[in-house]
Amino acid sequence: METPVLKRLFTVDEFHQMADAGVFGEDDRLELVDGEIVQMTPIGSRHASCVKRLNRWFAQHVGPDVIVSVQDPVVLDDGNELFPDVALLRQRPDFYDGSHPRPGDVLVVVEVADTTGDYDRRVKVPRYARAGVPEVWVVDLNARVIEVYARPLAGEYRDRRPIQPGESVAIPGVPGQQLAVADILA
Repeated sequence: METPVLKRLFTVDEFHQMADAGVFGEDDRLELVDGEIVQMTPIGSRHASCVKRLNRWFAQHVGPDVIVSVQDPVVLDDGNELFPDVALLRQRPDFYDGSHPRPGDVLVVVEVADTTGDYDRRVKVPRYARAGVPEVWVVDLNARVIEVYARPLAGEYRDRRPIQPGESVAIPGVPGQQLAVADILA
């Protein structure tokens, strides 16, 4: 009789305790996905450049009622803490000093996909949907498109649409602002 392989899953609190205890290196890029600690791939120059363009554009256009969060954690539930490349958050006077943002704090999450497109679509997007994050963008650097996922219902996004160069996408929570795909996919 074979012995079953058992996994030890972690909570977000345990994940933070391990980080505080120095279990992980300072430069480790880790996320907690369904209780498992996942090492993220290194950030390449194309990916980093796109994140910088997004950060600059959002900082110049979203106004004072929105916080631009770059590669910071968002706690989805007790077993999932993801680090989106960019998240637009509802303004809070403490700038989330007392706790990391949760799905109700998020206007949109942006994942930049250079080498991680399949992982972003297969793993991250469904978890954002399950948590009720209202909108997710996957900026696919290889296909040169922004995939917009919106209207989560029962753990899935009801709407998925590609936004091509030459088109624009509305910024959730920022009336009247449109991001031109060409401004990001230089």
